[in-house]
Amino acid sequence: MSLTNTPSANRLHIGIFGRRNSGKSSLINALTGQDTALVSDRAGTTTDPVYKAMEIHGLGPCMLIDTAGFDDEGDLGRMRVEATEKAAEKTEIGLLVFSAAADPADLSYEKVWAEKLKQRQIPLLVLVNKTDLSVSEPLLAAIRQETGLEPLCVSARTGAGMDRVVPALIRLLPADFGTDTIAGRLVSPGDTVLLVMPQDIQAPKGRLILPQVQTIRDLLDHACIVTCCTADGLDGALAALSSPPKLIITDSQVFPLVYEKKPADSLLTSFSVLFAAYKGDIDAFAAGAAAIDRLTPQSRVLIAEACTHAPLSEDIGRVKLPRMLRKRAGQTLEVDVVSGADFPEDLSPYDLVIHCGGCMFNRKYVLSRLERAGRQGVPMTNYGVAIAKLTGILDKITW
Repeated sequence: MSLTNTPSANRLHIGIFGRRNSGKSSLINALTGQDTALVSDRAGTTTDPVYKAMEIHGLGPCMLIDTAGFDDEGDLGRMRVEATEKAAEKTEIGLLVFSAAADPADLSYEKVWAEKLKQRQIPLLVLVNKTDLSVSEPLLAAIRQETGLEPLCVSARTGAGMDRVVPALIRLLPADFGTDTIAGRLVSPGDTVLLVMPQDIQAPKGRLILPQVQTIRDLLDHACIVTCCTADGLDGALAALSSPPKLIITDSQVFPLVYEKKPADSLLTSFSVLFAAYKGDIDAFAAGAAAIDRLTPQSRVLIAEACTHAPLSEDIGRVKLPRMLRKRAGQTLEVDVVSGADFPEDLSPYDLVIHCGGCMFNRKYVLSRLERAGRQGVPMTNYGVAIAKLTGILDKITW
């Protein structure tokens, strides 16, 4: 990925939902002005969700999600619908697409999905596509009744009405959209911030990991003076500063070392803790960390990584965290690890879920996982918060 590209997780995720052959893929092509999605008269052409990164004027960097028809049938169809359900967990604005040829008396699927998306607090735009085939007033009336929303009539084939789609999406943006910050709430213009960035096997030579890059950019956007060092250069970096830094951001794995050496007036946090607040609910993660005190040798913990990578020696999620947890709770503590989109529907077997910073996910997706855990009564925390708890400094760091 070019460093000039907006990371997928930072794009506005727009999910397109509808029946097979309702014109979802054609609609994406009309929105993007490209043949982005495969279009066919055959129902069920789109199987797994298709993600397309785009820059849309007025909305900025977006991720368009073309989903399989939610009326798909059979065993494979059920799997496709499950994939569509997972895409909904990432969706920040939803497009519910009807075909102009739909039967006004049979909108049961659309009614169910309109309710599902609303329950997830996803702003929803209802579109009637293929209006070049003409659309009946009974259909429009039925859509209003079943969804509670006023449909927008468009034709992806001719372009009719498409000029109204983006303005309608803009009106659905939350008032605070685009105002999120990683560290901005902790600093003021002119503050000096020291970043302690161990360059280990997780960050191959010549590269910084994504949270470090995004945090540096966020701090520069807030007119901060940013200084970087590795853990073994911390003493030299502090000595080189004329006054203590306002904030020190470290890799969570060296929390104890940095806490021991930090100036009394400097605030301390970690990249993972900042991302816990940026991508999720930091207060919920902090509360979830209390479950660490209740772990026993018979407990079971789930560790969830956002990215998928080949396990490395001394991997934080697969090696270091399990080692720290077993040192606290007992060597027979059971630890399972999942990565990427793999996250169990049923979390009840677990006494605790520990999630990574989630830099590869958008906030909607992290919050959906947190909500699932909360609904099932399973505490959930974050890598950095968990390490701060395990090392006894959770009450001494900031977020």
